[in-house]
Amino acid sequence: MAMTTPALQPLLARVEQVFRDNFSKRDELGASVSIWHGGEEVLALASGFCDRERTRVWNHKSTVPFWSATKGLSAACVLHLLDRSDLGLDDKVARVWPEFARAGKGQITFAQVLSHQAGLPLLDRKASIFDHAAVVVAIEEQEPCWEPGSRHGYHPRLFGFLLDEIMLRLTGARIGDYFHREFADPLGLDAWIGLPEAEHDRVATLYPGRMSDPEGEEDFYRAFADPQSLTRRAFGSPAGLPAVSGMNAPEAWHAGWPALGGVGSARGLAKFYAMLAGGGIWEGKRYFTEKVLQAMSATMVSGTDAVFCMPSAFSAGFMKDCPGSGRRRIFGPSNEAFGHPGAGGSLAFADPENNLAFAYTMNQMSYGVLPGPRALDMVDAIYGL
Repeated sequence: MAMTTPALQPLLARVEQVFRDNFSKRDELGASVSIWHGGEEVLALASGFCDRERTRVWNHKSTVPFWSATKGLSAACVLHLLDRSDLGLDDKVARVWPEFARAGKGQITFAQVLSHQAGLPLLDRKASIFDHAAVVVAIEEQEPCWEPGSRHGYHPRLFGFLLDEIMLRLTGARIGDYFHREFADPLGLDAWIGLPEAEHDRVATLYPGRMSDPEGEEDFYRAFADPQSLTRRAFGSPAGLPAVSGMNAPEAWHAGWPALGGVGSARGLAKFYAMLAGGGIWEGKRYFTEKVLQAMSATMVSGTDAVFCMPSAFSAGFMKDCPGSGRRRIFGPSNEAFGHPGAGGSLAFADPENNLAFAYTMNQMSYGVLPGPRALDMVDAIYGL
């Protein structure tokens, strides 16, 4: 049964308590939370500082790089474009990008790319993350790491280059431009994939998390410590941006990487997911068809992830909770919920069953490949768990 707004009120008070506890007990520096229900923002929290020197106060207008939470926005753009065209998820990528068919990739579908089944988490040929053309050539020459469709493994960086080149082949524009034109501008979203210079002074400084070994992620960190492992190589392909500090540079904000380059506020992220949670309609305008929303919500693949080295699940471009994984749920109790986390703990998702959207952004990253208690305790509080 869908929750009502009055029933939410005591639960939102619990969310606010967790938010305060994050500052007093969990080393939060600056953070925001935005929760929407039925198309209205029902909770907006912002506190802390944009820098460790505490010279800039964090408020609702503070923005921050949100890493892989960008993937959900980018995937939505590609799904939106495919739906407008004569292309379906089961069509071959090579239909729009002929050179992609090289090295045994001719049968890879849009669905396999969006659900991390394409077998392209890394590059054998070195290319800079700042050189899109070189990365595209390297992708074209790359053989899949596994038979496409036979398994899945998170594509940390290349996911964005794959989607960006598909967008370029179909429209001549990059995903960041498409996102701004089709969604950010008409919806008034405080979020960008490719931040304009006029917005640079609002960006908070990111800080890496302290070393730890989060429960349930031991196999990931063991693999990540091995320079030759699929995991380590995937997170370094294409090359560059070796440290968190690299995301504090204006050239990184401006680059517009669709897998990890988004910058914005919690409110901007949550409002986008609120539109998705409300059936893809906002203020009477339909942005997404029911067919696309179903593709976002329906799990396409689940099980042991070849890169994460733990269970994961994906729909067409979005992360899902993995049934039977033994891990804490990320997106709440509804099986319809979908979204995407970002490195260090940021999180955004839609729950269409309850017409609910949530986003959390912060600048003091946690150590862990998936969201930890700072975000998940708030998610649990929304649902009274």
